[in-house]
Amino acid sequence: MMTWIFLILAGLAVAGIVIFNRLVEYRNQTLAGWSDIDVQLTRRHDLVPQLVKAVQAYAGYERATLEAVTELRARSEAAHHLTDKARLEDQMVVGIHRLVALAEDYPDLQADENFLQLQQELSAIEDHLQYARRFYNGAVRIYNTRLESVPDLIVARAFGFQPREFFAADDDEIRAAPRIELGADR
Repeated sequence: MMTWIFLILAGLAVAGIVIFNRLVEYRNQTLAGWSDIDVQLTRRHDLVPQLVKAVQAYAGYERATLEAVTELRARSEAAHHLTDKARLEDQMVVGIHRLVALAEDYPDLQADENFLQLQQELSAIEDHLQYARRFYNGAVRIYNTRLESVPDLIVARAFGFQPREFFAADDDEIRAAPRIELGADR
């Protein structure tokens, strides 16, 4: 009888360890996914001053748009809560799209090699960011599902695993694919 009790307890301990390790793995995937998003946001944030400077050289009187994008960049970098950061990033994307759209009113800006290069970099960053968001949200979905499923739920609660938030676009304008026009000769 004692042997059976010992075997059952040993089996439960092994199952608990396996579940714990799997939860740690999924939690680490969400952290890695967020790290990828953070890298792409940093790349975009680094690009904003250059984009503002390029547009400012041709469209200096569009000051409100330029200042709004710069302020959103600063607020996003300072945000600590994921939902705040996502909202600010969404607003910044709209502002960046407005900056890029200004090029249509300024043929000299459209022809500027530096501006065209910045547009290409921005397009590449947005593509990478979209991929990183999908990876992160997929990892969050798997992790959160595990936290809510038995028997993982029992281990998760015992060891204080917390669900993660999705990084989602709130605005329909953001959900639309960014439209970045490159020069006709490109």
